Amino acid sequence: MMSTLQDKGRHAYLSQGVPVSGAMDTLSARIANQALGNDPHAAVIEFTYGGAVFHAVTDLLIAYSGDGASLEVESQHLPPDRPIFVPGGTEIRLADTSKGCYTYLAVAGGWNIPEVLESRSTYMPAGIGGLQGRALRRGDVLQAADATSAMTKQLFGRLTGGAVNYPKWGIARWLLLPANRKVICVIPAQEFTWFEGLSVVNFLSDSFRITTQSNRMGYRMEGPPIRNYAKRELLSTAVVPGTIQVTGDGNLILLMADSQTTGGYPRIAQVVAVHMPLCAQLRPGDEIYFKEISRNDAEKLYVQQEKLLKRLSVSWGMNERIGY
Repeated sequence: MMSTLQDKGRHAYLSQGVPVSGAMDTLSARIANQALGNDPHAAVIEFTYGGAVFHAVTDLLIAYSGDGASLEVESQHLPPDRPIFVPGGTEIRLADTSKGCYTYLAVAGGWNIPEVLESRSTYMPAGIGGLQGRALRRGDVLQAADATSAMTKQLFGRLTGGAVNYPKWGIARWLLLPANRKVICVIPAQEFTWFEGLSVVNFLSDSFRITTQSNRMGYRMEGPPIRNYAKRELLSTAVVPGTIQVTGDGNLILLMADSQTTGGYPRIAQVVAVHMPLCAQLRPGDEIYFKEISRNDAEKLYVQQEKLLKRLSVSWGMNERIGY
């Protein structure tokens, strides 16, 4: 169990060796903020699995999203992907769902954390961002930033009361995810042609299992060995979250949010942007398949998701204005 503060990450400092960091599941983090009318870059708490407990010292307007846990007040389940009013003095627990890994908690206005290199994201290896550059621990107290939008204030006014309260509607996150979450689309990377034909066939047809040697920096995967037929070596070159590297023994490493900015292992493929949230929710022992698509198709998937997010945002605003 590990909880850190994250946002959309640091994207302007890769050339200086600073990792992107940010939320592992950027879609869920974004939806949690959107449900409150927050800035999409506002800081959220990223919970790993269930088990965490927090207390609302004052009245709060929160929202959560993701597959790692569900929020509960006593025996009451709180639905995800929508605004929830929580009166001061309430204790909220995260119950493990066994469905995914990460859950994101947003508060009206975002969490009040100073920016470091234009981001509030925690990068623990360097001890920067978040709360003193570390994971949250017992006794920490966080405050909401005074940056509430007009919609956020309207939501707070409509839901405020003496008990937990939330609307019937929510953001349909499932519409943004494929039916088969075990098939991860990739595009060939620069060294794709370095590998034996049979290895490429295996890469695109056999399953790969996430191992326990996995964290925010990357996932090690077990499966059929991927052979570099020329045994060529690579000087350190650019890598980003989603890059799939092949180690000297033929195993795969899928780089994630806290990945380094350069690496020396050959790159066989790059996970498309819209499928990175699927990868984020994988647990050790989960098996996935890779499917090759073109760069044009990857771009179309991204544009399609952005358009759908925009439509959902408009629908969300309409629901609130007419009182659903």
